[in-house]
Amino acid sequence: MKKFLYFILCAQMCFAQEIVSENLHLYNDSIYLPGTLSYPKLSGKLPLAIFIHGSGNGDRDGNQGNLVKSDHIKQLADSLNSHGIAFYRYDKRSATVENLNHFNMETFRIGDLANDADIAIQKFSKDTRFASLHLIGHSQGSLVGMLAVSEAIDSYISLAGPGTSIDKTMIRQLTAQNEDMGKVAAAYFKELKETDTIQNVNPFLLSIFAPMNQKYLKDWASLNPSEKIKELNIPTLIINGDADSQITIEDANLLSKSKPDAKLSIIKKMNHLLKTVTNYAENQRSYNDPSFPISTDLIAVISEFIKTNE
Repeated sequence: MKKFLYFILCAQMCFAQEIVSENLHLYNDSIYLPGTLSYPKLSGKLPLAIFIHGSGNGDRDGNQGNLVKSDHIKQLADSLNSHGIAFYRYDKRSATVENLNHFNMETFRIGDLANDADIAIQKFSKDTRFASLHLIGHSQGSLVGMLAVSEAIDSYISLAGPGTSIDKTMIRQLTAQNEDMGKVAAAYFKELKETDTIQNVNPFLLSIFAPMNQKYLKDWASLNPSEKIKELNIPTLIINGDADSQITIEDANLLSKSKPDAKLSIIKKMNHLLKTVTNYAENQRSYNDPSFPISTDLIAVISEFIKTNE
């Protein structure tokens, strides 16, 4: 009975919280990085989570035009806000129209995304409203986050992050869709590493291996997340969902093996977009249906970890 009353009291407190939302306009030189800071209006300093996107052209809510309409980042922000945690999320540089004249894919490298994240880290490291800073890197953002971690960061969360370099990850993903395409991708990465270019690209793989993407892919493939995570000397949490069709539990295990002092959490029925799904059809629909709920188990795990490491 006491536990029930405690739950009701907590629920009432969360419901009564006023959530403050601030739109920020940050820049990395000429690159515009608009974002949203949200936090519950409470007395005292709060922990702040800074979120780093996965691959693609995602906005601060987690959406990518007609490709993805899930609101998964916004849902994560709202859920953590209700647990007394501030949250900052921003539009990826490639999702922002204002950057089209400044963004050159041929010179773009994975480290540029880490520099974008560092702009937010520097901004909030000087913000006295927050007691601690925590970095959350999702999918590709898991590696980017490892590159961006600085002395200002109190803990790090790898969320659905690959455990192998991107060439191995892409080859595995493509092979699962079509074995022949997987073999072609393997040959392309080999050619790219050996000659710095791919001469003839199959039209079916042009969206990945287009000439303007090739040096970016080569640079990205040179980084192994399972090696980079060893360099972190702050509390680390590795999370993966067992319903994730893009990044596997084995990826999480590889990261965990490389950093044995990290906490590992496998979330049941959670897919790549952090949504609770029970079958393949739901998994597919969740990419374009914001009504799918974010995993409550995920929120509990992240909240506990951040508050433990404030």
